[in-house]
Amino acid sequence: MNAAYTGGCACGAIRYEISAEPIEMSDCQCRQCQRKSGTGHGSYLTFPRPAVKAEGDAKHWDVIGDGGTVKSRAFCPTCGSPVYLTFPGIPEIFIVHAGSLDDPSRYKPQKVLWTAAGHAWDHLDPAAAKFDRMPPG
Repeated sequence: MNAAYTGGCACGAIRYEISAEPIEMSDCQCRQCQRKSGTGHGSYLTFPRPAVKAEGDAKHWDVIGDGGTVKSRAFCPTCGSPVYLTFPGIPEIFIVHAGSLDDPSRYKPQKVLWTAAGHAWDHLDPAAAKFDRMPPG
């Protein structure tokens, strides 16, 4: 493995260190991610939960995805930065926002989810695999 993945919020109140390679890296164009990011998509790295060390008190906001899955979005109550998300029904994974990485250049999207909700002005990596909705498990 390369160096640990590290990151956190804009003010530094929340920090994480992850000692594993990502399971996947993906962009999502669903309407929830558009609203959360304030732009055309969200960019995420998914990691195995046991490899994650997180510090700081995040505020959580739970939303229900189109498939009925509960997502718990974590953000800093001081600066408002979105940092990570978890799924109570899938506790073995931990997902960080690519923009929260100390070195965001390590993010290399492999797939784009929910292209059915995407906008023509949101230009993503043309080499990434595309899925109208969530790909099969």
